[in-house]
Amino acid sequence: MDELHKFLFEGLAVRGMLVRLDAGWRELLKRRTSPDDGGHAFPPPVRSLLGEMAAASCLMQANLKFNGALILQVFGDGPVKLAVAEAHPDLGFRATAKVVGPVPADARLEAMLNVHGKGRCAITLDPKDRLPGQQPYQGVVPLHGDQREPLQRLSEVLEHYMLQSEQLDTKLVLAANDELAAGLLIQRLPMAGEANLAGGGAVARDEDQIGRNEDFNRISMLAATLTAQELLTLDTDTVLRRLFWQERLLRFEPQTPRFACSCSRERVANMLRGLGHEEIESIVAERGLVEIGCDFCGALYHFDPVDVGELFTPGRDQPPASATVQ
Repeated sequence: MDELHKFLFEGLAVRGMLVRLDAGWRELLKRRTSPDDGGHAFPPPVRSLLGEMAAASCLMQANLKFNGALILQVFGDGPVKLAVAEAHPDLGFRATAKVVGPVPADARLEAMLNVHGKGRCAITLDPKDRLPGQQPYQGVVPLHGDQREPLQRLSEVLEHYMLQSEQLDTKLVLAANDELAAGLLIQRLPMAGEANLAGGGAVARDEDQIGRNEDFNRISMLAATLTAQELLTLDTDTVLRRLFWQERLLRFEPQTPRFACSCSRERVANMLRGLGHEEIESIVAERGLVEIGCDFCGALYHFDPVDVGELFTPGRDQPPASATVQ
């Protein structure tokens, strides 16, 4: 089952989470294929990357007290132009990628997105109810470390992001195959005044942090011994027991992530209105209808000439009900 478990290490300033995306991840793969790859499934390295991104986005979203979407993107100059995962406060998640060239079967992050060193990772927090003039918060980091060495794993990129952008020591273990996407997050609890994902502002590290860092370093070293195979095959209780059998864990009620796409007929209709009447009419004249496919779930939205006419009828606020979704 899809599950996310939060836990604290009693007496230590360290928290953790473990997520397993099961049915939701398989549903995402079943629904989403890449039109850039002849309608077939994404290449295996891209599927693995998207699974890790889906797991990571759920972990980071569950870490927040934020009413809005967390959007994780990696983009660059390789055969994978863009990969994106999105998670909402209820842990509804979705993910997709734009593939523009052949992806080797053994491709890692650099070969997929950072061939010429131009790859980037962005995390965006988009509030559900934006105030007038309010902009989403976004942080961006390159796909290389402090010494300019290319980072080969998404987990390394996100650890680097959390340390550089949020001043939070983090350890991530991520893995995915065609059956399961999973992740383990260990993080040092922030002290009062430290930055968090929803806003910046670093503070100097003081002596009180020495003990916190020692505790975190010890726990993160234990977490680093977890292999991808173990993460994908062992249940949550077994993983936590094997890694932290000497620690006292305070565990919370598990949450249930799920695949959920936020596309809708209304949103598509608003997008078409934004393109303008003349542009849409030219598409109808050429093709007989307008067909829009969702990049995340594959849903098709059809607008025939009558629907298009109703879209641009003055005073009409809702999309026509006569068109079909397949």
